[in-house]
Amino acid sequence: QVQLVESGGGSVQAGGSLRLSCAASGYTTNTYCMGWFRQAPGKEREGVAIRESGGVINYADSVRGRFTASKDNAKNTLYLQMNSLKPEDTAMYYCAAKLGFCSWPLFEPAKYNYWGQGTQVTVSS
Repeated sequence: QVQLVESGGGSVQAGGSLRLSCAASGYTTNTYCMGWFRQAPGKEREGVAIRESGGVINYADSVRGRFTASKDNAKNTLYLQMNSLKPEDTAMYYCAAKLGFCSWPLFEPAKYNYWGQGTQVTVSS
């Protein structure tokens, strides 16, 4: 069973930075699609950054240029470096994964079978 455990959330002022981590375990294949979603109160869950099995990373327009996703294969951990944070980035951030190749639309939450428990990010103005 795939397990995803997020960490690294917190509270920062606008313009600050945070780095989220997602430690993965239980993969039965080397081919999987993995990424980050977020959900603000009263809003739908939205994709932030998705890493395809070949290593290509796709970003939502709202975070491109400010957020960077990366993966440490030795630790089987996915990171999300968030810079120039804005109050509108405030949300619960979730790590998600599916076995096999990514399927489109990439940022559709229903495409992902496995989810972490989430980590809260709060950005104050």
